[in-house]
Amino acid sequence: MELAADSRLSVTTRPIVNPALNGRLGGLSDYPFTRLAALLADVTPRTNTAPLMLSIGEPQHEPPALLAQALAAAPLADWGKYPPTIGTAPFRAAVHGWLRRRYGLPADFVDVDKGILPATGTREALFQVALLATPQQKDGRQPAVLIPNPFYAVYEGAAALAGAEPVFMPATRATGFLPDLDALSPDLLARTALMYLCTPSNPQGAVADLAYLKKAITLARAYGFVLALDECYAEIWDRVPPPGGFEAALALENEKGGQGTANLLVFNSLSKRSSAAGLRSGFIAGDPKLIQAFTRLRSYALAGNALPALAAAAALWGDDAHVEENRRLYRQKIDAAEAALGGRYGFYRPAGGFFLWLEVGDGEAATRRLWGEAGLRVLPGAYFTRSEPDGSNAGQPFIRVALVHDAETVGRACETIARVLE
Repeated sequence: MELAADSRLSVTTRPIVNPALNGRLGGLSDYPFTRLAALLADVTPRTNTAPLMLSIGEPQHEPPALLAQALAAAPLADWGKYPPTIGTAPFRAAVHGWLRRRYGLPADFVDVDKGILPATGTREALFQVALLATPQQKDGRQPAVLIPNPFYAVYEGAAALAGAEPVFMPATRATGFLPDLDALSPDLLARTALMYLCTPSNPQGAVADLAYLKKAITLARAYGFVLALDECYAEIWDRVPPPGGFEAALALENEKGGQGTANLLVFNSLSKRSSAAGLRSGFIAGDPKLIQAFTRLRSYALAGNALPALAAAAALWGDDAHVEENRRLYRQKIDAAEAALGGRYGFYRPAGGFFLWLEVGDGEAATRRLWGEAGLRVLPGAYFTRSEPDGSNAGQPFIRVALVHDAETVGRACETIARVLE
């Protein structure tokens, strides 16, 4: 049998047919740091001092010695073993113990075996929860995923790639920098599959109080969606410990009975709490039915934390002394920033987290000036914020400044911000 003429073409002479990629990628905003690099590509700092990165929330504190000690103590053979999707019993027990201490939970409120999973940080878990929670249709329509605006870019990417419609909830000064839950229409809630909330919020540092969290959980249960609470800044607070989703769920349990952690997933990590971003260790906890489904999903999509990393994480979740020292250092930075900026650019002490959300008139123009004139790299607020249909962008007047360097450096940087932008 003779080959068809075109099948005898050499590989090098055949026309190139490009792969058909996932078209949903095209609907995403450019990642904030990609946009920042493009914004500053033609700007060379005119300064004799080394550039200072205030754009990324990467903790600069030295991790506690406990981390290195736990890693060193791990058996060498453990590095040669694949970690189980559900983690280890000591890891789950350490997370369970921290949740009880931090939020005053009874021992059986979060199931230590069926209500906790390890996460490789929280970024991948926050992405995967949209794949878990998004059905083909909700209320006979395309599902919606509700996202605070400004937002963490992972939320948007997860919603779009799961086939949902990302719906952005304004979180402006007028709403206390948190979404107005009362503004959500019943029609929208009926097709909602997932709601992301971050408290303390990034970038504004706003904290949802117990009543707010109870309302969010109640809506999730009334309309049958998953509430994903991103609490990765919960241990970095200024004056008062932020309440958590489990506290709110426990309050509802005491008021109404029998609902436990239903519809709720809480995400947290050691990146900020323990200055251990490189460990890539966090957890997902909550509704056992959702955790069971998440375990199944992650058995296909998870690389997992190495057993020595899980042992180190268990040691860190079991220790609170280093966290108090961490908070003290962050308070010093906020003090230094307040001394330099208080009364200008809408400065306020963030209730949680370690970012300043400064109103400077034009965030992109201010970012270019600070880089060009002082070698300070910040992020324009518009890069966290989806524009309205009319083209307006509530984040456009803002910049985000990460207070991750030592207090003296933060103080000098904030003085420079005031000088350059005056």
